[in-house]
Amino acid sequence: MQDKQTTINSKAWNTKAYEAWTIQFGHPEAQAEKLKLNGKHKLRRWIKYIGDPNGMRIINLLGSAGSKAIPLALLGADVTIVDISKENQKYASEVARYANVKLNYILSDVLNIPAENNLRNYDLVLMEFGVLHYFSNLEPIFELVNNLLRNNGRLILTDFHPFTSKSSNYFDSNLVEEKIAFSDILSEEDRKDLPKVLLRKWTMGEILSTLAEKNMILRKLEEEPHHINSGVPAFYTIVADKINEHQSPLIP
Repeated sequence: MQDKQTTINSKAWNTKAYEAWTIQFGHPEAQAEKLKLNGKHKLRRWIKYIGDPNGMRIINLLGSAGSKAIPLALLGADVTIVDISKENQKYASEVARYANVKLNYILSDVLNIPAENNLRNYDLVLMEFGVLHYFSNLEPIFELVNNLLRNNGRLILTDFHPFTSKSSNYFDSNLVEEKIAFSDILSEEDRKDLPKVLLRKWTMGEILSTLAEKNMILRKLEEEPHHINSGVPAFYTIVADKINEHQSPLIP
């Protein structure tokens, strides 16, 4: 199931993503200047939970075009992105070069990172905006998060809230074909042959329970209202810390 989902989504993310980011953010040099001027605004949800990033080892899973990783690097963090898209890698690497910061960008499916990268002992794992729906099983990705972190390291996860409207089926666990996140940025002509992505929605209970099973201790859950309909949540942020101590089974 996951292999099929990853293959389909990889094809979509390797089709016209660079073009979309150039339209949305501008030429990489222009984006670098914008991030140098106000990159901290990109981190506004998380900086209070990060503290001073200077000297921290941070890994941004599915870090896309680097719009969060590069501001962290500008603040002195040692930042690594893992992402499956060559086009994302190209754009982010060019922005980082123009911004004059080091960015380690690993082109890989996050669930199949080559062992030679030896990714361990990170202070922070950051995952943000449209990530969990790319996984048909949450256990492997949260197991990876635990393995990446040092003891007492932190996960910050911000994503689209699973409860999107009163009319949707909150408990639907089927894989659903949808247009890719950047499709509306492109012209109508460029959207014609754009591959779709295959997504799996998760409930808040599934997300938090799987985190707990992987020895991640919830420190904070924040929910943000939708900017148009304030009665419906738009995003959530989870802050969880790795505590590798033996736990008795939930059901003995």
